[in-house]
Amino acid sequence: MPTLAPADLAQSLTDRAETVRSAWLDAAAHELRGRTTRGELEREQSDIFDALVDGLRAGATTVGAEAFDQLRGILSDVSAARARLGFTPRETAVGVFALKEGLYALADGSGGSGGSTDLLPLLRLVDELGLFTFETFAAAREAIISEQAEQLLELSTPVVKLWEGIVAVPLVGTLDSARTQVVMEKLLNSLVETGSTQAIIDITGVPAVDTQVAQHLLKTVVAARLMGAECTISGIRPQIAQTIVALGIEFGDIRTRATLADALVDALREGRRSPAGVLA
Repeated sequence: MPTLAPADLAQSLTDRAETVRSAWLDAAAHELRGRTTRGELEREQSDIFDALVDGLRAGATTVGAEAFDQLRGILSDVSAARARLGFTPRETAVGVFALKEGLYALADGSGGSGGSTDLLPLLRLVDELGLFTFETFAAAREAIISEQAEQLLELSTPVVKLWEGIVAVPLVGTLDSARTQVVMEKLLNSLVETGSTQAIIDITGVPAVDTQVAQHLLKTVVAARLMGAECTISGIRPQIAQTIVALGIEFGDIRTRATLADALVDALREGRRSPAGVLA
């Protein structure tokens, strides 16, 4: 028996819509095991089914066809929603792959093996749609992870106003290029917003200081100075001091102090000396 044309496949799906959708819904609900409600699944599948039929009627046979633009959009929205809700890739893709159960039911009712052969293009299309859903889910998950990483980076790099004209950046963890950029941006913005002239970069929570970390600190200090603020690096523990000396790292004329308290005392003292100082 010759392979059915897309329009004929669409007609077959429409004629047996209830059978196909019922088997599809049962298979998806069984796989998801209560991860989403049956009513929600039914609404999603209704939208997918209608868009699939419309694309087939327009002659589309591959997932990238223009006639399937709406279908791809629906699948992208479903994939992104599932990614945000913490679904696994399998749980997301199975919602599409389960459509095959409905197609098998359609084939069984259309004449045995001949009907099955006629539906091969549709089965291949479902495979393509499932892979598209998987890829879209993966991209959405990557975007969410990246966004969460940026948010964590922001939260782990606060700028604290200690006194009028004095701000501090308490650093915890490793200082790399990406985090240095965040530190620099937040510090410079804070200097502008608060009108501060003294900044303290506290590295008490930084586990180790090597040449790269030192370079990042120096860049931040230089950027703050360009904004008219003087910086003090505090939290120089004995181990950190020994490492800095062993590596031959030079901080030049940048003030360094053992503790945040010592740095704050220095900043207050500098404020008294300044004509527009913090205590003047």
